[in-house]
Amino acid sequence: MAQHAPPARGARLGRAAGATGSVSTVSGVVLLLPGASRLSPGPVRPLARALARAGAADGLVTHQVIHGAGTREGDAEWAADEVVRRYGDVPVCLAGYDAGGRAALAAAGHEAVNSVLALAPSLSRPSDTDSPEPVKQLSGRRVLIVHGTNDARSDPELSYRLATRAKKANRTTCRFEVHSDGHGLREHQDEVVALSVDFVLGSVFSGPYSRPVTDALAAPPPLGLRMPLASGYGRSLRG
Repeated sequence: MAQHAPPARGARLGRAAGATGSVSTVSGVVLLLPGASRLSPGPVRPLARALARAGAADGLVTHQVIHGAGTREGDAEWAADEVVRRYGDVPVCLAGYDAGGRAALAAAGHEAVNSVLALAPSLSRPSDTDSPEPVKQLSGRRVLIVHGTNDARSDPELSYRLATRAKKANRTTCRFEVHSDGHGLREHQDEVVALSVDFVLGSVFSGPYSRPVTDALAAPPPLGLRMPLASGYGRSLRG
């Protein structure tokens, strides 16, 4: 029997955005996991708006996960359980930024999750006595990590190392680097959002990706894990 997360005290799902109508019209769900600071939301809000516009016709619903009193990973697992309760057996993408990106990666083992998007994930630097961030839970999931090369708050090298270990067990893992951008991914926010939307729609609905994502998934390390995000990405997306 599947193990379900206990109720996350204080956690809740924000208002649904995207597909409208009855529950039966929902064919996929994105759970947005924000960062640790409300003052630095990163690209979460514009991503939510873009997903609502791009995925509504296909039945995509987006919920922000409101953080409760437990761990963010626990909130993500609870939220995935709640999606199953509300919408039934639909694919779920965990999409997180900062601490939410780490939670998305950590909670990927939930049976409803088919894909993970981690934007500037805040990962811990292991000491001599600590184990590295786990990656077994990413097996069988489609994984995209996006990190700015000038991130002073979350070392991009840590996400590269995690992606390297994940790629060994899961070929559907890729990572893009946003050159000269910082933790908030503000300088190239439009490109980051366009890349994220392309990945989410292709993953949740098992559709085609844009050429850069396809190439990144197919390329061996380190190429597919240090893929540069091109300026202007998304202007001719899927064109």
